[in-house]
Amino acid sequence: METFMSADAWLTLLVILSSLAFLVSNRFPPEIILVAALTVLLLCGVLDTAQALAGFANPGLVTVAVLYVVVAGLVDTGAVQAFGSRLLGKPRGTVGAQSRLMLPVMGLSAFLNNTPVVAMLVPVVEEWCRRHRLSVSKLMLPLSYAAILGGCCTLIGTSTNLIIHGLVLENTALGPMGFFEIAAVGVPVALVGFLYIIGTQHWLLPERIPPLQQGASVREYTIEFMVSSGSPLIGKSIERAGLRHLPGVFLSGIWRNDNVIVAVSPDEVLLAGDRLVFVGAVNSVVDLVRQPGLVPAQENLFDLAAPRTNRQLIEVVISATCPLIGHTIRDTRFRSQYDAVVIAVARNGERIEGRIGDIVLHTGDTLLLEARPAFVQQQQHNRDFLLVHPLQGEAVPRHDRAWVAGSILLVMVALATAGWLSMLEAALLAGGGMLITRCTSAASARASIDWSVLVMIGASLGLGSALEASGAARAIALGGLSLVGENPWLVLLVIYGLTTLLTEVITNNAAAVLMFPIAQSTAQSLDVSFWPFIVCLMMAASASFATPIGYQTNLMVYGPGGYRFSDYLRIGVPLNILLGLVTVLLAPLIWAFN
Repeated sequence: METFMSADAWLTLLVILSSLAFLVSNRFPPEIILVAALTVLLLCGVLDTAQALAGFANPGLVTVAVLYVVVAGLVDTGAVQAFGSRLLGKPRGTVGAQSRLMLPVMGLSAFLNNTPVVAMLVPVVEEWCRRHRLSVSKLMLPLSYAAILGGCCTLIGTSTNLIIHGLVLENTALGPMGFFEIAAVGVPVALVGFLYIIGTQHWLLPERIPPLQQGASVREYTIEFMVSSGSPLIGKSIERAGLRHLPGVFLSGIWRNDNVIVAVSPDEVLLAGDRLVFVGAVNSVVDLVRQPGLVPAQENLFDLAAPRTNRQLIEVVISATCPLIGHTIRDTRFRSQYDAVVIAVARNGERIEGRIGDIVLHTGDTLLLEARPAFVQQQQHNRDFLLVHPLQGEAVPRHDRAWVAGSILLVMVALATAGWLSMLEAALLAGGGMLITRCTSAASARASIDWSVLVMIGASLGLGSALEASGAARAIALGGLSLVGENPWLVLLVIYGLTTLLTEVITNNAAAVLMFPIAQSTAQSLDVSFWPFIVCLMMAASASFATPIGYQTNLMVYGPGGYRFSDYLRIGVPLNILLGLVTVLLAPLIWAFN
C-alpha cells in the first residue's frame, strides 16, 4: 500500500501534534490554541480560506448554537428544574449520582440525538450538583460518555451509524441492518463503559470546581418566602419539599399566622400562606427564588407594575447618604421610591435574624432586589447606592410557561427522530418557538450561547479538513494496515484503532467516511465477511472519549465541568482501549468472518 506523505501532510501532522501538546499543557485557552493551529495551516496554504472557515458554517456547529437557545427557554421557565428533580431524584453519594444520571441518559440517547440530550441536561446537572453538594466535574464527563454509549445501541442512536449504514446500502449488496441489530455489541459495550466509569471515577475523574463557580459570593442573605395558594408544596413536609439540607442555605424559621416555628422539624407540613425565612449565600438564595411554589414574601412584591416574568434580580449596596438608613424595610416604602422591592438582605457576613420587613437598614447593607431591567440604567448613578449590579441570567422564571417549553422540546425531538426535519431544522424551529412564545428573551438567548465551545468546534472541523485534504489521514490509515499481516482479527483491531484515532482528531462522521472504503477493500483482499468491519467502524467512530475535540458532547461539558485536556486523556484513553477490545472480540463472534 502506498503511504507516501506530501509536505502538506507532514506540516499538518506537526501543527496538530503541537496543538495537542499545548492543549495538554493547559497553558492557554483551548479555543485560542485551536484557532492558532488553523491560522498556521491557512497561512501555509494547506487550507484555502473556504476550507478553513467551512467548519464555522457546519450544520453540526449551528445546531449546537441553536440548541443553547432551546435550553435557555427550558431554564428560564423552570422546566429544567422540574424535569431534573423528577429524573434524577436524591442521590446517595457520587456513585449513586452517577448511576442515576448515566442509566437514564444511555436509554434516552439510544433513540434521541446525543447533542440535544446533553444540551438539555447540562444545566440540570449543574443545579443538581449545587443542591446535593456534589462535585460537578464528577458528573459532566459521565453525562457525555453516557450519551455516546447509549447512542451505540441502536441504528439511529448516532448520525455516524446512519451514515455508515447508508454507505453499506449504497456500496455493497449486503442489505439493510436491523434497528436493534447493532445492540448485540452496543449493549455489552455500554455496560462495560458504565462499569468502568463507576469503578474508576474515584481515581480518574477530577474533583474540581468549574471556573464559573469559583469565587462565589460568601455574603449571607436573609430572605423570606411565602407558600403561595395553589403551590405544589402545600401538604408536603419540609423533607419532601426538598427544603432540608439545602447547599449554602438553611431554613431558620416559619411564620404561620401569629406563631413562629423555630428549629423546624423535617416532618413539618407546609400550609398555604406560610412564610419561610431562609439564610444563605447569594447563589443559594437565587436558586430558591427560582423554586416553583415559593414567592418572595415582601408585602409590596405584587404592587409592582411589571409582572414578575419581566423582572430581574439586582444587587445594590446602601451608601452612607441613603435616606433609608435607620428605617425598617417595611417603613422605607422602597417600592414607591425606586420601583423595586427588597427580597433579601446581607450585612458584612453577619446573620440577620427575623422577618425581612422588620430589618433596620444600615450603611453598607447589600440588598437583593426584584426590579425591571431598566432599574440598572436609572439608578447606577444614584448616590443612595454604592453599587448597582444585575445578576446576569437570573431573571425570575416564567413557571406558567414551563409546559410550553417542554412541549416545544418534545415536538423538536419528534420531528428530528421521525426524519421529517433535520436536527438543525428542528432546532431552528424550536429556538424560534421559544422566543415567539416568550419562554426566553432575546437577551437571555444571546447570553446562553457558549461561544468558546462553538469556536472550538469550528476550529476542530477545520483541522480535520486539513488532515483529509493533505492526505495525512489516509496515509496514517494505510500505514497502520501495512504493519499487520493477513490475520483478520489483527486487521480488524487495526481498523478499529485507526478509526478511533481519526475520530479523536477529526469529526466522527469524517473518520467513518474516510475509513469505510479502506475497510471494505481490506475485507475483500482477505476474502472475509465485511459485517464485522462495519460493526467496528460504527463503534469506533462513535466511541470518542480521549479528547474534548473528538465529539461535540465532550466539548459541551468541557467548560461547565471545569475540565482540562489531560482529564479526557486520563480517563478516555483506557476506556477507548477497553471498549475496542470488547468490540473486536464480540463482532466476529456475532457476525462471523466466513
